[in-house]
Amino acid sequence: MIPFPSTANQQQNGPNKKVNFREKEKQILDKILGPAHYDRRIRPSAVNGTDGPTIVDINLMFRGISDISDNKMQFSVILTFREEWLDDRLKFENMQGRMKYLTLNDPSKVWMPDLFFSNEREGHFHNIIVPNVYVRIFPNGWVLYSIRISLTLSCPMNLKLFPLDRQTCSLSMGSYGWTTEDLVFLWRAGDPVQVTKNLQLPRFALEKFKTDSCNSKTNTGEYSCLKVDLLFRREFSYYLITIYIPCCMLVIVSWVSFWLDANAVPARVSLGVTTLLTMATQTTGINNSLPPVSYTKAIDVWTGVCLTFVFGALLEFALVNYASRSDAHREKMKKQRKQWEMEHQAALDAMAADGLLDDRNSFAMKPLVPASTEVIFMEDGRDRGQQRNDGMQTETCCRTWIGTYTLRSKRIDVISRIIFPLVFAVFNMAYWSTYLNQDDDTI
Repeated sequence: MIPFPSTANQQQNGPNKKVNFREKEKQILDKILGPAHYDRRIRPSAVNGTDGPTIVDINLMFRGISDISDNKMQFSVILTFREEWLDDRLKFENMQGRMKYLTLNDPSKVWMPDLFFSNEREGHFHNIIVPNVYVRIFPNGWVLYSIRISLTLSCPMNLKLFPLDRQTCSLSMGSYGWTTEDLVFLWRAGDPVQVTKNLQLPRFALEKFKTDSCNSKTNTGEYSCLKVDLLFRREFSYYLITIYIPCCMLVIVSWVSFWLDANAVPARVSLGVTTLLTMATQTTGINNSLPPVSYTKAIDVWTGVCLTFVFGALLEFALVNYASRSDAHREKMKKQRKQWEMEHQAALDAMAADGLLDDRNSFAMKPLVPASTEVIFMEDGRDRGQQRNDGMQTETCCRTWIGTYTLRSKRIDVISRIIFPLVFAVFNMAYWSTYLNQDDDTI
């Protein structure tokens, strides 16, 4: 154990007497902050004691940025805020360079600028374990005020390109009561804003920041104001995984009904209704996470078109079902006509065998259509004469291929298997080329 020096050893007499700097610090503070010498209600004079405005240099360090809310249009920051100004009344002797500065934990002992954050919604100081604030007074009269605070700030957003957008959020601060004739805020020269290296943002990335001034004029005068603009780029990978890919999958699943049999009514209806409800739920969830705005967002275009494709697949089945019933009715009528022709031909054969049919009455008993042009119905319901006429026309490969499917319901399904994916691919090319090439406002 290291023994504590005795009081007698600490109070040695003679030239080797040790200086108690903490005692000297107390004496200096009592002297420069005494009521007879210092009045915190009076602002410091300008440089060289002139009657101009007090210049206050501002410095910020962002320790954390979180909770960037699209719905509430706000963001939260944890920052170290610093102010520096010159107060000639606080000059003191530095004891040949041994007294670098004096430290106060109570800012109320000195004059403070009346700075406020103009776009603040909520804010609080940090008091664990002790209040995170200090004031340093330098021998030449410079005062450094530093405090750690948490702020929730408003951030108006333009969501037309959501989720392919960039957002600019600002932190604005200015004087509440002192006009520019008495108080002026300036950014500290060199490096006025710092950002911690391990900064992590949810769904966003901080691209850059820019400092600027924002002086405001009211009917009571002009007030000094500073702001820092933060440019955030939205991380698209999150939305690609949670929105775009699931919507694509739902659209593709809705196309499965094109490959099912037209008579599989429960399967096709269940598939169409399920994908439609799922897509509608997905769209509702996306809209609930965003504020209601009067313009169309990029995500609205995507979900709207995907919902249209799913709904179109359901309507396609309704058309297929109608065509299937029409095909069945046509097949029924064809069979009835064939049956009538067979019965009629049998009657003619019987009459010919009994000698009741001769050249004089054969015309009355035979069908109106000559044998050479007898209507022979094919499977697809067309007669040979029409087929010969069609053969005279030039048919494309596509028509020839489609013609191999005799039922209209089957043709609709086959055409839908090609048209739906093709149109969806064209939409994707137009969508991504449009929104990826658009430039939103950047700082």
